[in-house]
Amino acid sequence: MEHTLETLVILTPGFPANEADTACIPPQQLFVKALKEICPGLEIIVLTFHYPHVSTEYEWNGVKVITIGGKDEGQLSRLKTWTKAWFILRKLKNKYHPFGLLSFWMGECAFIGHYFAKTHGLKHYSWILGQDAKKGNKYFDWIKPNADSLIALSDFVANEVRKNYGLLPANIVPVGIDTSMFKDSHAKRDIDVLGAGSLIPLKQYHLFIQTIASLKIYMPEIKAVICGNGPEMELLKSLANSLRLNNNISFTGELPQKEVLALMQRSKVFLHTSNYEGFGSVMAEALYAGAHVVSFCKPMNKNYRHHYVVKNRDEMNQEVLSILKNTRRGHDHVLMFPIQQVAKNIISLFADEIDHSDNETS
Repeated sequence: MEHTLETLVILTPGFPANEADTACIPPQQLFVKALKEICPGLEIIVLTFHYPHVSTEYEWNGVKVITIGGKDEGQLSRLKTWTKAWFILRKLKNKYHPFGLLSFWMGECAFIGHYFAKTHGLKHYSWILGQDAKKGNKYFDWIKPNADSLIALSDFVANEVRKNYGLLPANIVPVGIDTSMFKDSHAKRDIDVLGAGSLIPLKQYHLFIQTIASLKIYMPEIKAVICGNGPEMELLKSLANSLRLNNNISFTGELPQKEVLALMQRSKVFLHTSNYEGFGSVMAEALYAGAHVVSFCKPMNKNYRHHYVVKNRDEMNQEVLSILKNTRRGHDHVLMFPIQQVAKNIISLFADEIDHSDNETS
């Protein structure tokens, strides 16, 4: 039986194991869900290389997910994963006749996606999502992409690609937020400073803790929360203890996304100490939750209300203190990019292929 639905195949290193797995690449899963909602007649098939760590198939919010369960343990293991991915893509092409492929990150998924699409005359885009724009990414050399095939997560990421690889991505599509996930909240802003993300060196949570220590001089009862998990958890707890902040900083560990959003709606300031950030979906979420955001990173060239970009730790300390001391600061919603618009922007890149496919089947 001939397959008649339009089909898009998405390649990714990981994808949620089930609908309750909201901690797995939240911005990307929100995008896939929104894409399915705005294009109900679109068949979306996600091919995930490594996570979940099993080889199976299942449905996620109406989306077909195929897992390879690859083990990232050396060249032989990776080659097996790539071979399986190519074999699965060939089966999908024969059965579903996809109009195109979309790869998350400029990595192995983009590598397989690029060459499979090239071999079979399909449109393929690589969505560059952050650290893959840094220097030393071998996949840029292996793929040698043209600018039209690249989607940058932000103006910052596009400029990083231009600076490091000599080409400027033709498409810029940021991550978006799902405003329906935010409760109508009039909760008391009882958290002075919130941080949320992976507790890894790149995120520099030691600076978060040092900022709270500096602010405690002026606000002895300051209340801060760090939400997330990672290899630096015990180190950060030890630092907080040594600075006598046990009564000022709470560590929640990893929480479901809706609980993180609820914390944002109780926060006055969201402090983002990362030294590199392609976009930072948590910043967009915090702004919509009504928090004031202070960060080193400025993802887009445009300025947004309640987002303060600082150059160093001293500026960060001063900015956070100034916001907390300002009793007239306001906590209205600031919407950067709704996820539905993000989904529309991505699918519009394939418009010619979809129209061509329609003509062939009509």
